[in-house]
Amino acid sequence: MKVRLFKPSVGEEEIQSIQKAFDAAWLGLGARVGEFEQKWSQYIGCADSVGVNSCTAALHLALSAFRFPKGKKVLVPVMTFAATAIAVLYNQLIPVFVDVDEHTLGISLEDLERKHDKDCVAVIPVHFAGHPVPMDQLMKWAKSRNLKVVEDTAHSAGGKYQGKALGTWGDLGCFSFEEKKCMTTGDGGMISSHDPELLKPLRHSRWVGINKDTWERYEENASNNQEANSWYYEISDIGYKYNMNDLMASIGLAQLEKLDRMNRRREAILQQYLTGLQQNTDVRSAVPYVLQDSSYWAFVVRVRDRDRFIVHMKEREVATGVHYMPLTMHPLFRPYVSETPTALSIWRELVTLPLFPDLTDEQVEYVLSVIHDYRA
Repeated sequence: MKVRLFKPSVGEEEIQSIQKAFDAAWLGLGARVGEFEQKWSQYIGCADSVGVNSCTAALHLALSAFRFPKGKKVLVPVMTFAATAIAVLYNQLIPVFVDVDEHTLGISLEDLERKHDKDCVAVIPVHFAGHPVPMDQLMKWAKSRNLKVVEDTAHSAGGKYQGKALGTWGDLGCFSFEEKKCMTTGDGGMISSHDPELLKPLRHSRWVGINKDTWERYEENASNNQEANSWYYEISDIGYKYNMNDLMASIGLAQLEKLDRMNRRREAILQQYLTGLQQNTDVRSAVPYVLQDSSYWAFVVRVRDRDRFIVHMKEREVATGVHYMPLTMHPLFRPYVSETPTALSIWRELVTLPLFPDLTDEQVEYVLSVIHDYRA
């Protein structure tokens, strides 16, 4: 049996939604993006959202909203996808790498306190694999130090912490709809906030800094306004080509309808895994999966002699991955190395196993049987 690591759950609903964009003959930034932004905001319970082409773009723009002075510092977990820290560099700020919590793999609140100094202006918590950072504690800590919080919710869509949607705890929340994530638009991302004023300039920033996007100008031109200058727009600041388009939004609208169902299916799969591994001393879950109101994107385990385990799984056609190397091991981030002993130790044991809504019970049992054949 061949089992892949990730797979988007897409079908007829997405095709029908895309057909609406085809029928309207509008594939770029248009009405479907606006509809998706509105429905996403309603779903997570925030004031407003801005659709972009990736979570990387979302993080870049989110930090730019505060116009921090160049050279200020942003606290980021050392174990995350590179985009979390690259967004800091995009804004000409300095990443301060914080160690991870040994049990949750999220940012260590204790090390945050050690790494914080007067030049720090923001913190970017990441819900690693979808496991929530204790945002009540982090927000209290950040507010007492006048730090802005950009919540990196790339690994989670539809999850909650203490009954409140992940991505709505911080000043801004950034989501990923990349192919492998909890829901997908192919690629894509979203910036959400309870403060619409923070988001207003980001609508221009995502569209090359133009104050009226193509759809706004089209609607104005199609109205009864007889003025000749409906084409007119202005650029007052540097912007980026970061917009979501109507094709992506069409997929997102269909996926949003399925999101709760897909997350519940992931919970069922994770329960099957966790039950099957209860007696296994060689392979154990890397985070304390809490299977209620969750949105886990990845099933990560800790294994002694990881390389031998990966080869063992590969020989039996079970795909695996490693998420992630500590960022300070990459040449780009070596100038920002700091003491992160927990991450440097734990990451060498981490392996990601197959998890996606269309994974069958039989496939999960096969993966478990292959794991049980492994001996460290």
